[in-house]
Amino acid sequence: MSEKVRRSGKGVADGVARFRARSGLGEVAELRARVEELEAEVQECRKLNLRLAELTDLVTELLVPISQSDPARVDELLERYSRSLG
Repeated sequence: MSEKVRRSGKGVADGVARFRARSGLGEVAELRARVEELEAEVQECRKLNLRLAELTDLVTELLVPISQSDPARVDELLERYSRSLG
């Protein structure tokens, strides 16, 4: 590749970078990346909230059989919970 073409290409690249900086395109790309990151974090929070709700339900279901001294029901609930994990 000739030196003239190389310098010309660098000049074009520099011009594009200046244009993006002036037009805010770089900022838009950064904002899009940040939105994608935040959406992933929200999805993770949703999964954790669902998991917490499942655990809360399990604890609630376990408290009644335990208070009624129903070990068969406790075993059944724990088995069902174990199956849901895997």
